[in-house]
Amino acid sequence: MGLGALALAGCGAGGGAEAPATRTLATGTMSGTGAATAFVHPGLLHTQADFDRMKAKYTTSPWSGSWNLLVNNSHASLSYTPHPQAIVYRGYDGVHPENYSSLFNDVAAAYACAVRWKISGDTAYADKAVQIMNAWSSTLTSIQGTTDAALAAGIYGYEFANAGEIVRTYSGWAAADFAAFQDVMKTVFYPVNHDFLIRHNNTDVTHYWANWDLCQMASILAIGVLCDDQGLFDEAVTYFKSGAGNGAVAQAVYYVHPGFLGQWQESGRDQGHNTLGIALMGALCEMAWNQGVDLYGYDNNRFLMGAEYVAKANLIQSGTTYYTVPYVPYNNVDNVNQTVFSTNSQGNVRPCWALVYNHYVNRKGLAAPYSKIFALQIQPEGGGGNYGSTSGGYDQLGYGTLTCTRDPIAEGVPPSGLKARTPAGQVELSWWGSAYATSYKVKRATSTSGPWTTIASGITDPLTYTDNPGAGTWYYVVSAITPAGETADSNRATAKVGKTLHTYLACNDGTGTTVSDASGQGHAGTLTGSGTWGAGKSGGALALNGSTDYVSLPANLVTEITDFTVACWVYWNASRNWERIFDFGSGTGRYMFLTPRSGSGVVRFAITVDGGKGEQAVTGTAALPTAQWVHVAVTLSGQAATLYVNGTAVGSNNAEFLPPWQLGGTSQNWIGRSQYSGDPFFNGRIDEFRIFRGALTAADIAALIASS
Repeated sequence: MGLGALALAGCGAGGGAEAPATRTLATGTMSGTGAATAFVHPGLLHTQADFDRMKAKYTTSPWSGSWNLLVNNSHASLSYTPHPQAIVYRGYDGVHPENYSSLFNDVAAAYACAVRWKISGDTAYADKAVQIMNAWSSTLTSIQGTTDAALAAGIYGYEFANAGEIVRTYSGWAAADFAAFQDVMKTVFYPVNHDFLIRHNNTDVTHYWANWDLCQMASILAIGVLCDDQGLFDEAVTYFKSGAGNGAVAQAVYYVHPGFLGQWQESGRDQGHNTLGIALMGALCEMAWNQGVDLYGYDNNRFLMGAEYVAKANLIQSGTTYYTVPYVPYNNVDNVNQTVFSTNSQGNVRPCWALVYNHYVNRKGLAAPYSKIFALQIQPEGGGGNYGSTSGGYDQLGYGTLTCTRDPIAEGVPPSGLKARTPAGQVELSWWGSAYATSYKVKRATSTSGPWTTIASGITDPLTYTDNPGAGTWYYVVSAITPAGETADSNRATAKVGKTLHTYLACNDGTGTTVSDASGQGHAGTLTGSGTWGAGKSGGALALNGSTDYVSLPANLVTEITDFTVACWVYWNASRNWERIFDFGSGTGRYMFLTPRSGSGVVRFAITVDGGKGEQAVTGTAALPTAQWVHVAVTLSGQAATLYVNGTAVGSNNAEFLPPWQLGGTSQNWIGRSQYSGDPFFNGRIDEFRIFRGALTAADIAALIASS
């Protein structure tokens, strides 16, 4: 796994005054602008500024409620006795009894005593935290058991590192003892974390739920800061942004519904694990933020999408009835095939919501209504020991009402993150709201600079609006109505409605490696391998040899496309399963492709954001014929996908819920090559390769064929 981080600034808007310090990652790229910084200490879940705030506030409500839970918790007692183990076992291996409760109780105690010291100033609690950590660093040699050992290394790894990070500034912790603690974190916990992320116990990467990855990422990042190890920090940040496993943010927030409700990957499993995902990713985002990297805002606040979805789904709307949330099916390599939202453990409470609410609302000025309700409803948050005696009550450090609560922000920011999608010829808008907003206005124009016409007002929840302006290019902004008046407008979103040419490779270049794009959109391809040029259906064609040849198209080719058509002429030389006419994606987890012959012997289109078992497909009735020119096209309008061969519809799927934009960024957009390395390259010729925004009709496709 590469350790370089794609340290781009977060895309989420929000003009809160408090911004993270900026740091340079191993690639030399920046998380924002400004000078590079060394690691901030203390700088995991809490900085010194955070402790200064806690010290000033802990005697007043709501901070005091959480403080009282802390000081009355037996883990924050000077009489607490640590129970270090040489080997920690989680998961019964048939020989050794599980003893990991000793670790999670001692971690909770070390953290509680550390926080109590920082706020009260009583060094006896620092000494107690040091006693606990020294006991473990002088005893622990290994974490074992079943595969569950990774959960122990991940969850308790990031939590223990936080306790050590708080106390590292205490003069009573001998330098040699602190170094020994750093060593045990790096030599016992980290190897388990790292091995899991790169191997997943030799399983398919979709086998493990998001939480398994997330706790490893949190531990790696926390140990990186504790040990001043830039490589470890970058490893976690990189995996968050582009990792293959389900803990990476694009997989954890599996599907984005209108209004930016982000379906969490475990939503069809149960709500106990669903809420754990928010606790773990929230901790990861906060620790990165305190080191100058904004994961909270990454990919248009994708974490907030997931948090709002999970919060809403676990809140009572009235009586005993929970809010409903939209849901699309989820499947993985194990064929879990979850078709409905799981109500198992619905209403589950974890002390993680104060962190989410206070970052997005009181730090950034955004609206996070359901996270806010949840945070206020369950405050004051306690910690380990306040939520039961089993491991689930220790999966998060807690006390967020004390540690995360901020004074309310003076005013919200304008709406932000506005996106325009075009399913079924409509315009579907989603945006982020503003703290204190009571409603929103949607405005439309035919020019980038206006004039703007208000087309909807009084919008409250969810923050989405569907417009039917007809064919053309349309521009939108949104403003918020607040007690102080109307805010400035949001960013401008562009919607192209109708059937417009997106990419057109006529394949008439004849020489060289550039495949020109005649659409005017700058989507030229590069012919790779020993590929040559041959006679086409009309003029020239790409001639691909079936072993090394393919065309590479620009990155993020279909990132902004909703409804679409891909159409081309194909002359197929030899019938082999799983050759690709095209395959656009970022690896074997996220892609869309068209094959002339699938494993079942028929032409097939599929798209997925969750590997092979998550594919949404349209299949024909036979493979494409060989040794002749055949026109093939696939279209999507809303959720209606249709596959055409020589102008005849040969297959359809009226519940295909994945438009191309759900793939996110795609760096491997290929004609003639598969995302799967074992699949054969295309053997034959391809001509007049077109991509359209919008779904062509059967008549449109017939006209396209006739024009060749």
